[in-house]
Amino acid sequence: MGTVGLITDEAASAEVLAVFDDIRAVRGTDFINNFWRALANDPALLKATWERIKQVMAPGALDPLVKEMLYVAVSVANGCEYCAHSHTAAARAKGMSAEMHGELMAVIAMASQTNALATALQVETDDVFRME
Repeated sequence: MGTVGLITDEAASAEVLAVFDDIRAVRGTDFINNFWRALANDPALLKATWERIKQVMAPGALDPLVKEMLYVAVSVANGCEYCAHSHTAAARAKGMSAEMHGELMAVIAMASQTNALATALQVETDDVFRME
């Protein structure tokens, strides 16, 4: 169970409805997911988060599918079940195949293991890896 209620369209302020309408327009859907409805308890946070995510996830040097897959990786690493599911669905919608998802999960698991080993062993970073 969530720690805040989910704001319905009927209970939303004009400020929240404006963000919801923009989400619908940008995403080409009538669906507003629970993340945005929870954030709507704080309209300023809702708006700021939506504006930032539009910028970060917009087309750029990284392909939109790559961005979604990175989002999945960070979400899995951070243990955010909601975000892992949400962005896996988004990645699939952008063309991620079952095989790609399997490889992504393998990379996440491998990185988690080697990160833990390097941290536990306190391995010093090689000078050639530093970008100084």
